[in-house]
Amino acid sequence: MSDLTHIDEAGKAAMVDVSGKQMSLRIARAQSIVVLPTEVMSQLVAGDIQMPKGSVFQTARIAGIMAAKKTGELIPLCHPLGLDNCKIEIYLNEKNEVVIDCTTSITAKTGIELEALVGATIAALTVYDMCKAISHDIVIKETKLMEKTGGKRDFKRA
Repeated sequence: MSDLTHIDEAGKAAMVDVSGKQMSLRIARAQSIVVLPTEVMSQLVAGDIQMPKGSVFQTARIAGIMAAKKTGELIPLCHPLGLDNCKIEIYLNEKNEVVIDCTTSITAKTGIELEALVGATIAALTVYDMCKAISHDIVIKETKLMEKTGGKRDFKRA
């Protein structure tokens, strides 16, 4: 009926059966970009934004890792996976945007790109939450898969 992997022959939502797949090392990296207004950026000290609630980027890292570990509970047809690793890097790019990179890895029968996407997204939302007291003019510009390896096919965004 369709090439969609989460739709069965009858057109109903279905979890993908991975029982026949081989275990392999799978790595995924996703990225979220957050645009902060000047009044928030002025709080940047030594590579992090300090707020009364605490260190913004450190808190966002922890939130992103926690969220990546819960992806199977958040997305209905996603397999629950125990990640081997989840790493979140937060830095400013040349446009003074906050870049959040979430890299996840596991040896499993199914991929972990959703875990990387969820980790990057929740880290971005945490930046918003911690900085909204200064300004609501914060924009989570984009979240996208940057690369993945393992499984049927590899992917790398140019």
